[in-house]
Parts: sequence; C-alpha cells; structure tokens
Amino acid sequence: MGAVFFYELQGSPLETTLPMLLDRARGQGWRVLVRGSDPALLARLDDLLWQGPVDAFLPHGLAGGPHDADQPILLGDVPSDGFACVMAVGGADVTAKEAEALDRACILFDSQDAAKARARVQWKTLTEAGIAAQYWAQEDGRWVKKAEKPAKA
Repeated sequence: MGAVFFYELQGSPLETTLPMLLDRARGQGWRVLVRGSDPALLARLDDLLWQGPVDAFLPHGLAGGPHDADQPILLGDVPSDGFACVMAVGGADVTAKEAEALDRACILFDSQDAAKARARVQWKTLTEAGIAAQYWAQEDGRWVKKAEKPAKA
C-alpha cells in the first residue's frame, strides 16, 4: 500500500515544484502519471518540461500519442494502471483504490486556489479509507511536514 503526499504550493509555483518532484520520483525508478483534467495546463507543463535544462531533462509525453506505454512520465487524464506514482495537479482526483495500488500519490495544490478545499476533501476521504498521508507546506523556502496520518490496519 502506498502513501499520499499533499503539497501546498505557497512559495513556489507548480512550474517549479513539479519538475523537482518528478526528478525525485524518477530517481526512485518510478513511472509517473501527471494527472490533470485541464488540457491547457497539461500542455503548459509539457512545454515547461521540454524547455528545462538539458542536464536535468525529464523524458515525458502528453497522453494520446503512439508511445504512451513507453513514456517514463505521462501527462494526461488517464487511468493509473502501469504507473508507480500519480501526481495530481489542477484539482485532479486520486481514489483510495488507486492510492492502495501505487507506491506514491502526490496531490499538488495552490494555497490561494479552490484546489485547497478540494485537497482537504481528498485528505479526509483517503485517510478515512486507511491510506497513509503526509501534508507538506513551504516555510521560508523549504518544505516542512505539517501533518501525518499513518495507514489504518
């Protein structure tokens, strides 16, 4: 059973935090799905990842291409089958059933956005289903764990 990490984006925007988390997930050897329901947001993130530094390139693609199954990082609103990690952006959902099957799920949300209210609902739903969860927020430019709930046996 995996865990769900919630990241409240207070000091760094999604465009800064997502590549850092993707790099860490790939360092674990995980295949990652970046789930979002807004095609414009996913296209913007795709463009961002292509424009990153060459020495820090994160191989990826947008869902719907001929090589989706081969992408180490796939951006789209697709099922999580075949992925070790799902990173939900833009208020996208992660179900308890999915979280149980994943090594890690990450929910990234802006503290000034309606996604914060959605993240609170997801925290309650997932932890009540017995999924381990951690809540991270930024303080003085660094990530600080604000809350943690262990998995229920």
